[in-house]
Amino acid sequence: MNRETGHSGEQLVEPVRNFSVLLSPTPRGARLARLLAVEQLRSWELPLSPADQIVAELAANAATHGHVPGRDFRLTLNVVGDTLRVEVTDTRGDRLPRARATDPGAERGRGLLLVAALADRWGVTPGPAPRKTVWAELALPATGSRFSTSR
Repeated sequence: MNRETGHSGEQLVEPVRNFSVLLSPTPRGARLARLLAVEQLRSWELPLSPADQIVAELAANAATHGHVPGRDFRLTLNVVGDTLRVEVTDTRGDRLPRARATDPGAERGRGLLLVAALADRWGVTPGPAPRKTVWAELALPATGSRFSTSR
């Protein structure tokens, strides 16, 4: 846990925040992931953008490429110190994603390129079988009050 020293010398503890939810691996589940993430970020008074777009892309990938009938995907948001980590876990660990160039006329295939452009770091953690977790991290501003949480 991160600690800071206040003006009078007392130790201030940075809260660790966590939100996690299981969702159906469908387009509706992917949309709900984004809506729930936005509401959670608002309640934490954190900036919505670009985290909302990252959640949308990772959840859409889980619904499209990680879909296994009867198995949900998990959205997790963690805030530790000045970092927001977005994780989407699905049950298709045999299909590891990779960002790749697409044809300029293609209608799909740019989601991970967008995640890579918006996030400070991103990656894939395999397992435990049959799962994989695709994650992205964003550095948070020193104070959320400088940024609008409206959209």
